[in-house]
Amino acid sequence: MKIYTIIGGVNGVGKSSLSGVLSAENNDLGVLINTDKITADMGGDKIEGGKAAIRQIEKCLDMGISFTQETTLSGVRVLKTVKRAVSSDYYIRLYYVGVDSAEESIRRIKNRVAKGGHDIPDDDVRRRFAKRFDDLMMILPYCNEAHFFDNENGFSESAEYKNGTLIVKTADIPDWVKKLKEMLDISSYKY
Repeated sequence: MKIYTIIGGVNGVGKSSLSGVLSAENNDLGVLINTDKITADMGGDKIEGGKAAIRQIEKCLDMGISFTQETTLSGVRVLKTVKRAVSSDYYIRLYYVGVDSAEESIRRIKNRVAKGGHDIPDDDVRRRFAKRFDDLMMILPYCNEAHFFDNENGFSESAEYKNGTLIVKTADIPDWVKKLKEMLDISSYKY
């Protein structure tokens, strides 16, 4: 089975850390496409790094091989990739990482920068955080499975999405999961 795995979430929530955990646990992730790593390997040119990542994704789709992409889900590129993967009979799997506030993401990014990692402008983080659920709602209907991880204090799977329903898997529900559940409940309401 060919699988397109998406590791999504706004900047600074721990997508790369989750990728490492998943890589150690799963042998079906295929080619791991991390645009930030590609960009760093190319000397920091974000435009060229993005283009190289797109070429890798296109190559995987053309060859029909499994691949994993880390993404903020912002923009139209991921939706286009998901639609192409669905039309090519890929199984779509989403692992989404969240935290409760944009300020938490910004704090984590500043910590990453202090350790030599890449920076993201605060305004970009806040903008992506504000529309994170809208971006998520664009691709969620195409996912065969979706798992939601809270990363406020280490990764914990808080919910999963099955048959149009968000199933909460923890008694202590993170605020962002509550908001997502409310949004999904409203969007599924039939008039």
